[in-house]
Amino acid sequence: MNELSLSKAYRFLEPGPVVLMTTAYKGSTNIMTMSYYMIIQDGSEDGSVPLIGCSIGPWDHSFTALCATGECVIAVPTVDLASKVVEIGNCSGDDVDKFDAFGLTPVSAEKVKSPLVAECLANLECRVSDNSLVDKYNLFILEVVKAWTDPERKERRMIHHNGDGTFVVDGRTINLKKKMVKWPTYL
Repeated sequence: MNELSLSKAYRFLEPGPVVLMTTAYKGSTNIMTMSYYMIIQDGSEDGSVPLIGCSIGPWDHSFTALCATGECVIAVPTVDLASKVVEIGNCSGDDVDKFDAFGLTPVSAEKVKSPLVAECLANLECRVSDNSLVDKYNLFILEVVKAWTDPERKERRMIHHNGDGTFVVDGRTINLKKKMVKWPTYL
């Protein structure tokens, strides 16, 4: 084994696909790229609501909007949008209308003012459930209040950031459902 810099440790624990977060504030919308998030509660066990923790810094344009409105949408892009996802992450909503610049389609959400992204595989409407960790860790706890998916979408492979400008694309799915005897509610 070789020693690894602590600043690179997260690369081996990447929680899931790179996502987009949309916000709406003072008459404008924004999209940011995000991969610092985690599932806190999935809502499958007891009918509880799904909770997502996400880290957004005050330097991000979306931080102000999320603090002010308490609402956002987490949109899940697929590999065909990978280049746009990276480009969205390389510019600021302070300077760019990202929906327009990247040819993405905002769609009205049902329970929040932030828009869905029509080109994405899934969209999760969220409200801030707990902001007590924002000052110390920039950590928002989001409650998913409505979820959408596009069953007609042919491309379903998601992208995962390695932390160094490279990405892994979802590959072959293996089915181990028969071995999930301790957690059958997840099947």
